[in-house]
Amino acid sequence: MPKNSKVVKRELDDEVIESVKDLLSNEDSSDDAFKKSELMVDDQEEKEVDVEEGSDVEDERPAWNSKLQYILAQVGFSVGLGNVWRFPYLCQKNGGGAYLVPYLILLLIIGIPLFFLELAVGQRIRRGSIGVWNYISPKLGGIGFASCVVCFFVALYYNVIIGWSLFYFSQSFQHPLPWDQCPLVKNTSHTFVEPECEKSSATTYYWYREALNISSSLSESGGLNWKMTICLLAAWVMVCLAMIKGIQSSGKIMYFSSLFPYVVLLCFLIRGLLLNGSVDGIRHMFTPKLEIMLEPKVWREAATQVFFALGLGFGGVIAFSSYNKRDNNCHFDAVLVSFINFFTSVLATLVVFAVLGFKANIINEKCVIQNSEKVLKLLKIGNLSQDMIPHHINFSSITAEDYNLVYDIIQKVKEEEFDSLGLKSCQIEDELDKAVQGTGLAFIAFTEAMTHFPASPFWSVMFFLMLVNLGLGSMFGTIEGIITPIVDTFKVRKEILTVICCLVAFFIGLIFVQRSGNYFVTMFDDYSATLPLLIVVILENIAVTRIYGIDKFMEDLKDMLGFSPSQYYYYMWKYVSPLVLLCLLVASIVQMGLSPPGYNAWIEDMATEEFHSYPTWGMIVCISLMVLAILPVPIVFMVRRCNLIDDSSGSLASVSYKRGRIIKEPVNLEGDDTSLIHGKSPSEVPSPNFGKNIYRKQTGSPTLDTAPNGRYGIGYLMADMPDMPESDL
Repeated sequence: MPKNSKVVKRELDDEVIESVKDLLSNEDSSDDAFKKSELMVDDQEEKEVDVEEGSDVEDERPAWNSKLQYILAQVGFSVGLGNVWRFPYLCQKNGGGAYLVPYLILLLIIGIPLFFLELAVGQRIRRGSIGVWNYISPKLGGIGFASCVVCFFVALYYNVIIGWSLFYFSQSFQHPLPWDQCPLVKNTSHTFVEPECEKSSATTYYWYREALNISSSLSESGGLNWKMTICLLAAWVMVCLAMIKGIQSSGKIMYFSSLFPYVVLLCFLIRGLLLNGSVDGIRHMFTPKLEIMLEPKVWREAATQVFFALGLGFGGVIAFSSYNKRDNNCHFDAVLVSFINFFTSVLATLVVFAVLGFKANIINEKCVIQNSEKVLKLLKIGNLSQDMIPHHINFSSITAEDYNLVYDIIQKVKEEEFDSLGLKSCQIEDELDKAVQGTGLAFIAFTEAMTHFPASPFWSVMFFLMLVNLGLGSMFGTIEGIITPIVDTFKVRKEILTVICCLVAFFIGLIFVQRSGNYFVTMFDDYSATLPLLIVVILENIAVTRIYGIDKFMEDLKDMLGFSPSQYYYYMWKYVSPLVLLCLLVASIVQMGLSPPGYNAWIEDMATEEFHSYPTWGMIVCISLMVLAILPVPIVFMVRRCNLIDDSSGSLASVSYKRGRIIKEPVNLEGDDTSLIHGKSPSEVPSPNFGKNIYRKQTGSPTLDTAPNGRYGIGYLMADMPDMPESDL
């Protein structure tokens, strides 16, 4: 054994090499503590040992049970409610099938490259978002904290939507469905239809009055809605139970929560295609309007949708990938999950417009019947001549085509007085052009369509159970984006942190289940995430390409993946993606400045929505949400810049997992020469590779320290034995 070999302390479960036992037998018999120790010699002449192959560090951090479980987790996080109720709306609004062109282009320019970047850094460094960016540059450690704050803001209101879905799910087990017809009001003399419902529709009334019991303004809280409070509590209990053991518990649930929505979407697609009018909806959806595709707002909205659809900047992607093996092909994962997300959006769009086409056909039939009766009345009173009506028209069983023919004839003959006749065109395209998104699509339009389905309660149960699962899949990633970085950084127990996080979020979330809660959901959705996340991802890109170095990062990827990624990613990360993100940030700021800050309030007397501007305190809340989300970045930068926190104190130190425990790893990671692969820091020797590495397990030694792994920089446990010289062996 070389004379200058270092003695280190390390816990091992493997059998001890016989030659090392022989060495131990020759030591001083009086040294009982030394006799109890174990040594392992790592022969450098053999293949360089990877963490995945020979080290127990790989086993110390929780890991996915299988590659499928990991893919389902990433798919569940990225595929959320936005794929069902946001993408179809954008597709319809921005040129139909033509919208897919800018979406795909931007998916290739910013979506896949940035998703790949987050997967790679998480898998390489095996930390949450705080640890990852603190590792690359401690001055930019605030990026991870900002991601955690945004995740927390989003989780607050996102789980409220799951609560709404749980409420509708619980009300679906009855026939007829409670939102099928307007309720009747009885007084002493007679019975009449609820006026608010009569002025709107049964599903609209049920949503605003029965479910939300909504107030008329943001300032009018109206107290707690106890039905929704219970549903919110149930939603947080579900999230807490699923996340309390980390990926060991949530990973198993992913098999159901990620796959079940696809089963429901396929069932709805098959059922929808068998409905009358579904083909009209799909045809309307994918008829390209090429002239709209050239408008700048289409590209801005497509870029925003790509950005949020993949969950970039939230930290969930990094957290999930940090539990992977380092030789996992994260490039394949990035491409696979991105295109699964895209095709899920297209599938959801087909389903939505097949069902909306069916709904539009029913409404159009009612329109034809009502206006045909008007035509008959006009014929009877003599305002219209019978000679104008073609002989083959039978008003008792008139079709939409026949009515449109009559409508066109009357419009030509009675051109001057046509408006006074009060006839409507009854075109199915007019109904399909009424763009709806978000809660308006899920809880009003789609819900109304399902009331016309045969066995409507079954389809309602399936639909809202799908929404719950889509929401939970995204919530798991969002909460993981909070829990994993904090556990990695501050060495707290995951179970306790999860329970505390869910409890705090539930009590803060009570503002969303007031009667005015829906307005707060709109406020948080508009202001808590968009700009902060864009800034976070821009800084992530800068941290990797400029501060760490794009060339070193490409070398790290080659070492980790076993092959060199395409130079396409080099140019995307270094030039194109930052430029596109900056343009998107500027466009979002301009759009926010041009759009008056406000919300749509439900006016009970008029039974319609009315735009209200935020009060002064509401504007302060909106601004505070954006500032608080991004504030950790400059704070951590100044703290690091001014050396206000000593790294050795462990305040922001990275950590290592060790057999269920978390062990401080106070390695100085700052410096221009830091490498993800080689784990160098300025305090280390130029080459961390030794001829032979000897690891010793010393029983009864409570003091632990770490040394960086020569290749991966994760850290081996070393004995703190200051009195023992290096030459003792």
